[in-house]
Amino acid sequence: MFGLIPREEAFFELFKKAAHNMIEGSRLLKEMMENFESPVEQAKRIKDVEHIGDGITHDIALRLNQTFITPIDREDIHDLASALDDILDVAEAIADRFVLYKVTKPTPMAVRLADILHQASVAVGCGVDRLGLAHPDIKECSVQVNSLENEADRVSRDAISALFEKETDPMAVIKWKEIYEAFEAGTDRCEDVANILERIALKHH
Repeated sequence: MFGLIPREEAFFELFKKAAHNMIEGSRLLKEMMENFESPVEQAKRIKDVEHIGDGITHDIALRLNQTFITPIDREDIHDLASALDDILDVAEAIADRFVLYKVTKPTPMAVRLADILHQASVAVGCGVDRLGLAHPDIKECSVQVNSLENEADRVSRDAISALFEKETDPMAVIKWKEIYEAFEAGTDRCEDVANILERIALKHH
């Protein structure tokens, strides 16, 4: 029976692994925007990180199915694993769009949004690292994520507004609008993780 009772660290370590892998994906995307030299190769590196993330998510699901007593609610474990994976999926999708749309150079707004997404990912990682601690510790990271999500929303809105005002090529408008909205979706997913972490912290404070 005792073999069925997991040490809390097992799940928490997997979440930390997932979070830090996700941060690496967002870092590579930020690097891609800042040094747009070989987009196909850069996008492939992000895809490789995303595949690692899928493997970690699978490991968490497998452990969940094999564990009789979990340190936190099963639903929260599932939701947190999925939400962390979603951030990485968005980063991979953004990089893929730059290749697919044959973008020659990222705009300053895209560079800024990549930086915000990376900062939000780091703040999410901070929250995951504090999983199991008191609610105020988690809250501090969540406040930072929320602030960055608001900033991404504003930058994305301004970028799309400028796009409709200045861009004359309809295809360029469609492409860049989709890219800007994808960046914003990435910070939205970061906020989803922050909300799940707060929910877990409140249940176990």
